[in-house]
Amino acid sequence: MANADLVILGGGSGGYACALRAAELGLSVILIDKDKLGGTCLHRGCIPTKALLHAAEVADSARESDAFGVRATFDGIDMPKVNEYRDGVVGKLYKGLQGLVKSRNVTFVEGAGRLVSPNTVEVNGEQYTGTNVVLATGSYARSLPGLDIAGRIITSDQALNLDYVPKSVIVLGGGVIGVEFASVWKSFGADVTIVEALPNLVPNEDIACSKALERAFRKRGINFSLGVRFASATQDDHGVHVILEDGKTLNADLLLVAVGRGPHASGMGFEEQGVAMERGWVLVDERLHTNVPGVFAVGDITPGLQLAHRGFQHGIFVAEEIAGLNPAVIADVNIPKVTYCEPEVASVGLTEVQAREKFGDNVATYEYNLGGNGKSQILGTTGFIKLVQQKDGPVVGIHMVGSRIGEQIGEAQLIVNWEAYPEDVATLIHAHPTQNEALGEAHLALAGKPLHAHA
Repeated sequence: MANADLVILGGGSGGYACALRAAELGLSVILIDKDKLGGTCLHRGCIPTKALLHAAEVADSARESDAFGVRATFDGIDMPKVNEYRDGVVGKLYKGLQGLVKSRNVTFVEGAGRLVSPNTVEVNGEQYTGTNVVLATGSYARSLPGLDIAGRIITSDQALNLDYVPKSVIVLGGGVIGVEFASVWKSFGADVTIVEALPNLVPNEDIACSKALERAFRKRGINFSLGVRFASATQDDHGVHVILEDGKTLNADLLLVAVGRGPHASGMGFEEQGVAMERGWVLVDERLHTNVPGVFAVGDITPGLQLAHRGFQHGIFVAEEIAGLNPAVIADVNIPKVTYCEPEVASVGLTEVQAREKFGDNVATYEYNLGGNGKSQILGTTGFIKLVQQKDGPVVGIHMVGSRIGEQIGEAQLIVNWEAYPEDVATLIHAHPTQNEALGEAHLALAGKPLHAHA
């Protein structure tokens, strides 16, 4: 039996971040995973999908080059070559991560782990005991009851491994995963239809962002059906056939099921060891303790946002908590979010609706249109930056839409998390010509001194 200060079950963003930070703090660490280091984010999620999205941007640039006076032709997509590029990016990051873990003297154990006591994980018949145990087993691509993933009905896992561009796709779900794949496939030349049961695309975003994305997708020729639920799907040699609850039938080559991700937390002994769970989620307090002393949980298996950087932050937090550093809690609402479709959607903090629920009428908002931003005009993008402020108080939410606008989320999260007032940001210098200027202009306007904007 091996012993350590921490035994971590799961080597994704939350698990490996916890391992690296704990080792940095002088704690002994055993990190266990049945798959490759890096988890879903590195191998089946964030990184490979963003590589596809960049390839899609290149395709659009070639297709639209004449508008910029560049003579180029778009001849199509070579999916094996795209996948080779994608795998090259993943491979470099994976090799780097392996080197990091090895350099920090973290003991990595490969195999399926099971919690056999509150402080012990068993792998391949061997037991590993920790003063503390961290559960970081991640998530899986969900489906709907009665909708089997097989053949032409796929999840993001299978979509990433396609070696061809489908002629037509139905995307079930208009959240982050759904709109990102819809964006990729449209750029690659497919006919795309999104089906979303809620009234808007990216329904967790501010309504202004949802409406802007819908307008942009409509302009791009991406079809979508909103506020109508999926009823059933069948498939044959000719394609997949989807029936909606309003009786409408949709036909396509493939059906991508993008209805979210579920917690990968069953069948590993958590409940048997008394860990409190609800509908598959591992329950934790604000300091990520479970109800079992010495057992923590991080990332996608805990209720809340399912974001790689949330898991990463959770991992660092738990390592510092165990080391006695008393780290500050970051609420989910103040974690930045980016959806990498075209155009991108980025946000942090409260939506206008959430702010009005919290502060009543004591809320001010301002939208700065990217039409007044030089770099956005150069890029040929439309969109806006929307600020939500507690009247006579700090900015509590920032919501953005536009090409490459996700790059501005860094300053946006500082503004919200440091509770900056519009006047504080208005005094800062934003380099010209950048899209970052748009953040400055929006805050200038909200502070009562607009320059390239109307009050």
